[in-house]
Amino acid sequence: MTAVLWTLVGVPAVAGAVLASGGRRLSRAAPGVAVLVAAAVLALAVTAAARRPHVEVAFIARGSFGLVVDGLAGAVLVAVAAVTLLVLVFSVGDIAEGRARFFGLMLVFLAAVLLTVTAATLPALLIGWEIMGATSYALIAFDRHDDTRVSAGTTAFLTTRVGDVGLYLAAGATVAAGAGLGLDSLAELPSPWRHVAAAGVLAAAVGKAAQLPLSFWLSRAMLGPSPVSALLHSAAMVAMGGYLLLRLQPLLAATGWAATTTAWVGAGTAVLLGAVAVAQSDLKQLLAASTSAQLGFVFVAAATGGVAGGAAHLIGHAATKALLFLAAGAWLSSLGTRDLRALRGAGRRHRLVGATFTVAALGLAGVPPLALWATKDEIFAAAREFSLPLYVTCLAGAVLSAVYAGKAVGIVLGPLPRHPDAGYDTERVGSRRVSGGERAPLVVLAAGASVLGILALPPVGEVFRRFLDATPPGATATEMLLSGALAVASALMAGWLTFRLPAPAWARAWLGLGTAADRFVARPVLGLARLLARFDDRVLDRAVEAIAPGTLRLARAAARADDAGLDRAVEAIAPGTLRLARSAARADDAGLDRAVRAVAIGTRRLGDLARRPQTGQAHQYYAQAVVGLAAAILVLILVVR
Repeated sequence: MTAVLWTLVGVPAVAGAVLASGGRRLSRAAPGVAVLVAAAVLALAVTAAARRPHVEVAFIARGSFGLVVDGLAGAVLVAVAAVTLLVLVFSVGDIAEGRARFFGLMLVFLAAVLLTVTAATLPALLIGWEIMGATSYALIAFDRHDDTRVSAGTTAFLTTRVGDVGLYLAAGATVAAGAGLGLDSLAELPSPWRHVAAAGVLAAAVGKAAQLPLSFWLSRAMLGPSPVSALLHSAAMVAMGGYLLLRLQPLLAATGWAATTTAWVGAGTAVLLGAVAVAQSDLKQLLAASTSAQLGFVFVAAATGGVAGGAAHLIGHAATKALLFLAAGAWLSSLGTRDLRALRGAGRRHRLVGATFTVAALGLAGVPPLALWATKDEIFAAAREFSLPLYVTCLAGAVLSAVYAGKAVGIVLGPLPRHPDAGYDTERVGSRRVSGGERAPLVVLAAGASVLGILALPPVGEVFRRFLDATPPGATATEMLLSGALAVASALMAGWLTFRLPAPAWARAWLGLGTAADRFVARPVLGLARLLARFDDRVLDRAVEAIAPGTLRLARAAARADDAGLDRAVEAIAPGTLRLARSAARADDAGLDRAVRAVAIGTRRLGDLARRPQTGQAHQYYAQAVVGLAAAILVLILVVR
């Protein structure tokens, strides 16, 4: 079964590389190839989840390259593959330019995510993590001729890179401790290396999952194509931050402080980014902020031991958020805008898009019986056992989830304005239609957003926990009913108030984190770079220019010295050397030749003497033997005496 793992990762990687490098020649075939490859990956993911293969090969000293599919990896693999397939189907009707490059990058990105999910050792995880970050930059900045979008991709890449350094810190701690590089062994590292590894892993997860204080990059990443937003920010890159912590939950628990820090980072992000989402007037910005907030709940699950609830929430969120982003993309391509005021009544204009969007948004709000109602309560039950203040904070985040989701539903299902076309075409010229290829994935995702809550409800929830080998505490029926009622009430209130909800400037500006990063990180770094550039121009370059003439003068002086002194010395030495050679030749003729001749004559004479006893007569050989034996006896007698 190891072939399944290699094929699962290798097929999309190779196909994606071929498409991405094929240029316009492959543009026509690229969508079909990508969809077929994604379908094959989904089939392989289901097979891997059922058979649970593993493979490990030698890679570096004290570290192997290992892949494994356990319960958690299997569940997430299927979710990632299914969402990717539906996003690619949607992209066939949404992406018109650069198709080969787009679909190729999407497949390479998929391969990197699959490698990250199945990684059993740090080398495998680092490779997947790095490729995932690089391809995310290329996808966000897909329109490479637009400086704003390229800048957004750069911001996303560099911000997540700040956290990614943590994985190298964890790997270094493992090597320093003299342990293997398996992910399962991190919790068993000796102190202080275990704490260093936990800090590094947490930093990497915070960066990828856009948690505080590294949340602002997700806002700028919304400039990428809508299918990119749907994949990166639902089941793929952002979700991998939460997935990493769920997988390494024993490491968080073993350090103590890491679990507490993770819990409060997640809960704080759920509340503050929930407030940011409520204040947004751009639909994709609202969805981006809600992604950070919902991943905050997954952080809480990893910190409190609620792995089953966190995994179920991650999977339900993947279907829900992919649907919301694709619906936003359908309206963007049809109506040419993302502005919420311009989208008033958009759900009535495109009823199927509006209906599926409503299902996903109410699921995001936690309205029963949709996907994120029961999964969220499963996490909250674990949070209650961990800390009562943490539980209350999570409830506040859940209320805000219902508010921003209710606001979005209230706007898109509201009455059309008198002149709706006046607000359209602000981002691009809309087509005023949504193709069948774009509608079909919405229906499938809506079904997932409706039913995936059963992963946290009996009896399926019990089966799911056994599949994950996890036994978290379950939420009580009373808690779930109360949270459902709270979600419904909050969503109804927000849908009624819509634009009258408070939207303070600090929330609209994403807590000012992007501005702070520009002011306290980007500007100082750029200022230092300019200072170093001036130092290079004014000091180093001038030093080189000053040294060059001196070096040239020194070379000329050396040349003159060569002409004046060295040549004369050579000319003076040459006659003496010639005389010495002639003397050596005479000595050779006078002495060495004679010695060689004398040795040759002596050797010849000895040869003649040695040949004389060799007559061929047997009696002479016997006589020689007797003489030799007598001589030996005589020598022995003399020695003994």
